[in-house]
Amino acid sequence: MTLQLKGTTALVTGASSGLGIAYATEFARRGADVVLVARREDRLRELADRLGSEFRVTATVISADLAAPGAASALKAETDARGIRIHALVNNAGFGMHDDFIDADAERTAEMIDLNVNALVALTREFLPAMVTARSGVVVNISSTGAFQPCPGMAVYAATKAFVLSFTEALSYEVRHSGVQVLAVCPGATATEFRQVSGLHAERMSESGSQTADQVIAATFKALDGGRKGSMVSGASNKTLAVLTRFVPRRTATSMAARVLS
Repeated sequence: MTLQLKGTTALVTGASSGLGIAYATEFARRGADVVLVARREDRLRELADRLGSEFRVTATVISADLAAPGAASALKAETDARGIRIHALVNNAGFGMHDDFIDADAERTAEMIDLNVNALVALTREFLPAMVTARSGVVVNISSTGAFQPCPGMAVYAATKAFVLSFTEALSYEVRHSGVQVLAVCPGATATEFRQVSGLHAERMSESGSQTADQVIAATFKALDGGRKGSMVSGASNKTLAVLTRFVPRRTATSMAARVLS
């Protein structure tokens, strides 16, 4: 089975870099129009021009700070005003911080929670009901392998991704008879801007052990094409590690994560 996307529209948040660009590109390659959302409008317009030219799809740019109060409802109002129906939602916008909790900037920490958790929930609330009514659609929420164990040095980030994983799996079950696929994608280390934004250089997380954005997208669409719901881990080694965390004491898993992130 292959997910049929021609004639649909996918909304991708965090579309100005990394996984967001890769997701938007794959949706467009498969024939879907795209709505590109992020704060950096110049980057979004460059991507929109490229996708429109290369794949002959309509690429709509909406610049928005999704961590701001009311941003999700404003985005829904904007797409409604433009007559755009959203068939697929990719909640990719988010960031991490690599620092001990007591040393991290409090406002930046709150912004991370607002974007990684509150915005994701609010956007899903805005766009999922119409998919359920239509009995078709896709929601992809970006979690992380950090969701499977506590991560000292990135305590709040890992907690937000654990929330995303739990929320998405529960939501997927709730709408299991609706025809809507809801999937949490859990990448491990990925070669994107994330490390620079988070301040995570982590020499132990070698580039050889990282996936590319394209590999994460390929794994995602393989899962979607196969009808996968709930959650999936991208990359064989990441899957192994995610499984192993179930069989070691939480304290041991926490200590291992701390060493990797030190």
